[in-house]
Amino acid sequence: MKIGELAQAAQCTVETVRYYEKEGLLPPAARTPANFRQYGAEHVERLRFIRNCRALDMSQEEIRRLLALADQPALGCGAVNDVFDQHIAHVDERIRELEQLKQALGGLRQRCQSEQAVDNCGILHAIAEMESEPRHERHTHL
Repeated sequence: MKIGELAQAAQCTVETVRYYEKEGLLPPAARTPANFRQYGAEHVERLRFIRNCRALDMSQEEIRRLLALADQPALGCGAVNDVFDQHIAHVDERIRELEQLKQALGGLRQRCQSEQAVDNCGILHAIAEMESEPRHERHTHL
């Protein structure tokens, strides 16, 4: 199948296919005598796997590790569990960060409880007066 057919079968764009090829997540396709890429069922399967991992918010490095493990079917799945345990830890950290963000936003929202002129808006005044905190190193893979 050609690249457009692969993209359609995997429900993605041609650009996505090319990107994953460039990143080495999708193996290069064979070429026809006219130099068109020729993809097979294994490309569809792998591309769907990649897309499903992305739907789980996995990083390219995590996907790369899972694909490397999938390419060695005789190995035990302990390393797969390790990848997932690390990903779950990243998700937990992101949830904590989002909870802190929600609290900060809620605090700002409390500063403007009634309709008034924008120049008296407590939210806008509070944002303007906030001290910029140094950006901390995020502990997630995102």
